[in-house]
Amino acid sequence: MTDTEQVSELKRRLQARDKTIAALMSRVQAATDGGPSSFSILEQNIKLEELVAQKTGQLAAQRAELESALRELRHAQAQLLHAQKLEAIGQLAAGIAHEINTPAQYVSDNTAFLDKAFARIVQVLEVYQRVADQLRATDHAAAVLGELDALVASAKLPFLVKQAPRAIQQSVEGLERISSIVKAMKEFSHPSAGKKEPVDLAQSIATTLTVARNEWKYVADVRTEFEPNLPVVPALRDELNQVILNLVVNAAHAIAEANGSSNDKGVITVGARLLEPDTVQIWVADTGCGIKPAHRTRIFEPFFTTKPVGKGTGQGLAIAYSVVVEKHHGKIFFESTEGDGTTFYIHLPVEPAATETGAFP
Repeated sequence: MTDTEQVSELKRRLQARDKTIAALMSRVQAATDGGPSSFSILEQNIKLEELVAQKTGQLAAQRAELESALRELRHAQAQLLHAQKLEAIGQLAAGIAHEINTPAQYVSDNTAFLDKAFARIVQVLEVYQRVADQLRATDHAAAVLGELDALVASAKLPFLVKQAPRAIQQSVEGLERISSIVKAMKEFSHPSAGKKEPVDLAQSIATTLTVARNEWKYVADVRTEFEPNLPVVPALRDELNQVILNLVVNAAHAIAEANGSSNDKGVITVGARLLEPDTVQIWVADTGCGIKPAHRTRIFEPFFTTKPVGKGTGQGLAIAYSVVVEKHHGKIFFESTEGDGTTFYIHLPVEPAATETGAFP
């Protein structure tokens, strides 16, 4: 049973007990209004009043208990979302470390190369200076010129002149990549504190793809299709990022499962467009194995997963449903063909819901 179904069941039970109290009160009122009361009617009324009082006390206690359970359920849901986010970040940590380590390593290697290269260049320049000095002072410079020729040959000066700029450029690119990864991680993990804010979907999705790069880069090429001039969307940035992350990681896993031991890469397409004047559509499509028909009705159920033990908890899509439908008043659904792939669609309102007046400037 989903969180939404549990909340609905709690509300239904409260309403049923309220109706019981109303029925008993009606019976008491009907007996009281029936004319002059006989002793039997009075006795019956007293019993009914006692019963109503007893039931009222019981129902009040049950109402308090159910309301407490409802609060605990909502609190547990919030904790589950936070725990799932931390789990996802933990799973990505090794990949992110690899992503940072690779450019950092060639920055380090190139820096060491440049250190040695310029040491040799300095040696050559020093000899050139000596040659110049001696040529100016004497006509007997043959020995020095021979030393210079040998040093130029051993130092591979033309090679150094050609490769040093490349090494410097690679170092700059590596540092820029590290900077972009760190920036993406900060944006991805920055908490929204439960307040919606204007979100640039193209930037938010690009940030999430950067964070998840090590999950998909070995199995798929990622394509983005962002409609120009997309409106900003009122959203809980970190929770929406979490939804996109779950869908992209699931897409990568589906492609890996479909390709098996093959080295062929699949394709993950992530896009966003204005579907209607008041609705934005986001989609994540993959060329993976697709979803089996028997699993499609359960795909958003908590703890339902087709992945092996240790590969998934079955919380990703359940939380995605909660975030999109309950917190953003949107829709999430999918289309899938077994053996060909799956596309998940998210519809988000461009304007805040009427019940959220003041939550979004």
